[in-house]
Amino acid sequence: MALFNEDEQHRIRVAIEDAEKRTSGQIRVCIEKSCSEDVLDRAAKYFHKLEMHKTKHRNGVLIYLATVDRKFAIIGDAGINKVVPADFWDSTKEDMLAHFKLGDLVEGIVTGLQIAGEHLQKYFPHHNGAANELSDDIAFMDGE
Repeated sequence: MALFNEDEQHRIRVAIEDAEKRTSGQIRVCIEKSCSEDVLDRAAKYFHKLEMHKTKHRNGVLIYLATVDRKFAIIGDAGINKVVPADFWDSTKEDMLAHFKLGDLVEGIVTGLQIAGEHLQKYFPHHNGAANELSDDIAFMDGE
């Protein structure tokens, strides 16, 4: 059984597509139930597994969420980290967390996606011919 129903998955996918209309950045959402290690390490592991480091401009962003363990992280690739401040994702995480605390995971993820799209637009504006290099589907993981 998926963690989100079809309508919820559709909302997240549309939020990814909308965010990517404003930027050449590539955004993915990765979800699993449990995270048995440091959340940033886990997110980095999936970032690599999903081949997000292979984008042309190294401007991929992963929103990772472990639902049962109530952990999440936002990580960006080298191209993003070179140009943004160190605390770049902190306010985004706070806005997402406000929804998570109310039990609305989908709204929290959608909020994060919207803000990520706005942030990325400043540093990596969308340009004609920008390819969608990564799937917009949610990556559901079973723990590895």
